[in-house]
Amino acid sequence: MNSASSAAQTLEITSNAGVVQARQLVRALTLECRFSLVEQTKLITAASELARNTLIHGGGGTMIANLVDERGRRGVRLVFHDRGPGIPDVDLALTDGWTSGAGMGLGLSGSKRLVDDFVLETVPGQGTTVTITKWKR
Repeated sequence: MNSASSAAQTLEITSNAGVVQARQLVRALTLECRFSLVEQTKLITAASELARNTLIHGGGGTMIANLVDERGRRGVRLVFHDRGPGIPDVDLALTDGWTSGAGMGLGLSGSKRLVDDFVLETVPGQGTTVTITKWKR
């Protein structure tokens, strides 16, 4: 497989300031990758939702961000990781309108729709990792 990526940048998400920093880093990477304004907005929105989930539901964690080149495509990959309670029912959590808190219930399902690749790995009691990739059109 033909694959290359830039040096990954890791950001701690332990406060609202970390969520803001995550959005800023993702915006910088989408500009570097020359995403259209629509592509930028989609990925920044998904990143914001997932960073907030990492903070609120996961008790804080990290975002690892980097540019990737695979099979002639260029994009931005983000990995959100926490060591929170995990997600007991992934199918339910990915249902539009379902929420475990006071939100609108669009965080996971909405983020999934906004990106090209979405992988959710979770173990109840051990945490959650969500990996998303948006490819340049």
